[in-house]
Amino acid sequence: MAEKLRSRSDSETETLGEGNVTPLTTPLCRQLGIEVPVVQAPIGSAVTTDLVAAVAEAGGLGTLALTWVTADEAVRRIREVRRLTPRPFAVNLVLDFPVDEILDACLAEGVPIISTFWGDPSAVAERARSAGAVHLHTVGSVSEAERAVAAGVDVIVAQGCEAGGHVRGEATTMALVPAVVDAVHPVPVIAAGGIADGRGLAAVLALGAQAGWLGTRFLTACEAATHEVYRQAVIRAAPQDAVHTRCFDGGWPNAPHRALRNSTLSAWEAAGRPAAPNRPGEGAVLAGSADGRTWSRYEDMVPVPGMSGDLEALALYAGQSAGLVHDVAPAGRIVADIAARAAALRGV
Repeated sequence: MAEKLRSRSDSETETLGEGNVTPLTTPLCRQLGIEVPVVQAPIGSAVTTDLVAAVAEAGGLGTLALTWVTADEAVRRIREVRRLTPRPFAVNLVLDFPVDEILDACLAEGVPIISTFWGDPSAVAERARSAGAVHLHTVGSVSEAERAVAAGVDVIVAQGCEAGGHVRGEATTMALVPAVVDAVHPVPVIAAGGIADGRGLAAVLALGAQAGWLGTRFLTACEAATHEVYRQAVIRAAPQDAVHTRCFDGGWPNAPHRALRNSTLSAWEAAGRPAAPNRPGEGAVLAGSADGRTWSRYEDMVPVPGMSGDLEALALYAGQSAGLVHDVAPAGRIVADIAARAAALRGV
């Protein structure tokens, strides 16, 4: 399947079947085997197989976040997505962590699209190409994009600093995306950061991107494993409530990120942003689950269903586009609404 995605020509993909090509279908959509240029970002522990499959069924690209699971668990989730949908989907791996075994498992399962972040993609690019998979890599600067293309990456994800979760660079989406598009042409570019509706998608397509990468919007999808405390915090947030910080570094040190301002972040800032282990409430257990697991202040874990405790004080990763997210909706409807609004704005 992956090899077909890589080698299929434009004319071939346009005849895949009635309904498989939409007014928004870009060359990258055809390369990936999707219908609309909407990519669900790998939103960590909030990702579920149901979310990935629902996005795929709606014609977008769903993405499993697999960095912190075992290879066996990765295989289980991949097969569960396949049980739910025959459509293409991606897996995401963070290269700051040991992911070789998980990557091997993904490629052995024939995952068609491998997405990577934060590290040298060279080794993954070679392995993905050998396996016939399409390789996406997220960058935060033009120079990083150029290095990734030189390493053999097939598609660049240009992440503006408005993005939620871990943030690679410092340039805004509006400035970064067209610069990356110009620098790596003809390699396709996906825009990430600050996109939550059809207006954002239309804007980044106008900048030369061939798809939009959305994370924060999918945090409030019905299928996402987002605790209600977290979900409501996203819905209530204004753009300025999503803060670029290094506060929640437990588990992934020295990695800047964007999260919603909460009691932990506010207390840490009021104390002058001290380094660990001298932060307010350092090591305090904030939350637990029925299986006995616990999570402490400053860990990089978000609230998910089944947790109890002071969940508001955990990391609430979200981008500045949280100010555009006002409801809970099925993922399929989110994709359809974004695509319809973008198509109307583009006059197609």
